[in-house]
Order: sequence, then structure tokens, then C-alpha cells
Amino acid sequence: MNRSFLLVLCACTLIVTVYLTGCVMTPQQGSPPPVTTAKPTSAPAPGTMTTIMADGKSYPAYIAAPLTPGKYPGIVLLHSFNGLEQGYKDMCDEIAGDGFVVIAPEWQTFGQRAGDPEVEAVIRSSVASLMSRTDVDGNKLGLTGFCAGGRFTMLFLPQVKDFSAGVAFYGFPNSLGSTNNTAPASHVHELDVPMLIIHGSRDQASPVASIYNYSTELDAADKYFELKVYQGRPHGFMMVNGSLNREDYATDAYHEMIAFFTRTLK
Repeated sequence: MNRSFLLVLCACTLIVTVYLTGCVMTPQQGSPPPVTTAKPTSAPAPGTMTTIMADGKSYPAYIAAPLTPGKYPGIVLLHSFNGLEQGYKDMCDEIAGDGFVVIAPEWQTFGQRAGDPEVEAVIRSSVASLMSRTDVDGNKLGLTGFCAGGRFTMLFLPQVKDFSAGVAFYGFPNSLGSTNNTAPASHVHELDVPMLIIHGSRDQASPVASIYNYSTELDAADKYFELKVYQGRPHGFMMVNGSLNREDYATDAYHEMIAFFTRTLK
């Protein structure tokens, strides 16, 4: 009698254990998959301030390079209309940590509304500065910019033939600039290197419709480009009060740039 009771007790215990196990596993099986986030940035490589000469004038510039000796692609980074904020310096450090030598000139040194010829001279001087370094592969140079710097990227990527690729963040393809020279869209047929365009769908300063039109012109001219639009994001979304935006979508945009430059320059 005791033996039968023990057998029944063991059987009940096994049934309860299996049932409880099923209760524990069921929520896990029905839960959504884990969110995939952009891979973390490599360890930043702290940069320093330097100076470059353009048309007889001295411009401050921030430059950062990988810590490990070697020969790397170079990038010229053009800040927004708000100046060379700390966020851009932090971004340069992270770009260097991801395997690029990057220089960010203060193109507004002699006036907030610097004209196209002045900025072109600054860009060419930045290129010369990169090429003079032993850790830069002069055949692998990229250009990137934000806001007004995005416009300059669209404008000069087709004209400065030292560049092999470019990334334009929320630029202005139809703007004539402060000196009323030419709009980037008028140089579409001169573009012969790949370009990535990153924009926000709620950009009031540079409506995304103008970016779609610009993309249509690039496509019609058979120019290679990639377009990434972040739904609901406004103009200038990579910076928040002068600091680098750490929200997931901004981090994703940063890695889109790094991945593009890695594919086109390395």
C-alpha cells in the first residue's frame, strides 16, 4: 500500500514539474525577438586642434587618427551652420576609432556665411593636409558634411576630384549658398564617385521632397547614390545642443556613414 502511494506521488510530482516547465517556457516562446541595435563604436581615438592654410589665411581644424600605426583612408568633415561644436569633435574621435584619419576645418573662421570659393579653398587645403600625413592613403579620401556642410558635400564632391566617396547629411541640393554661386543640383553630371544621402522626413529647413527630386536627377544621370531617410526626424538630428546625439536612430545614421565609407574607401 505504501509502495503504491509512493509511485503515485512520484508520478504526480513529475506531471507538476512538466506543467510548471511549460508555464515558464511559454511566455519566452511567445515574446518578441530581441531588438537588434547598431554595433558599438570602436574605442574613440582622441584628436587635437591644428591649423591649415587656405588662400593665405589660417584656419583652425580638428584632426583625429587611429591609435594603431598604419595607413588609413582619410575623411574631410564639414560641420553645420552652428560651427565646430563639441559633438563634431567627438564624432571625429569615433570615426578615427573606426579606422579613418579625419580632419574637420572651422570653415566659418572668417565669417558665419562663408562663400563657396572660400569653403572650396578650405576643403582643398584639408585634402592637402591629409595627403601630407604618412598614416593616410591619399588615394582613399572621403568627404562628409552636415546641414550647410551637407550642401558643400553635394556641391564639391563632384568638383574636387581627390575624393572617392561622400556622405551628405541633410544638405540643400537647390541652394545657391550665401554668395549665390551654383546649386549642387547643377553639378549632378560632374559626379563620378558614390554618394550616400542621409536625411530626416520632417526636415523643415531642407524638405525631404527636394532630396527625392535630387535623387531622381542623380538616377536619371546614372550617378551612383544611396539614400537613407529617417522617418519623423528633423533637420540637424545628429546634434543635440552641440553634443553628439546618442539616440538609436542617430547612432544608426553614424554607422550607415561608416559602413558606406568602409565599402567605398577600404
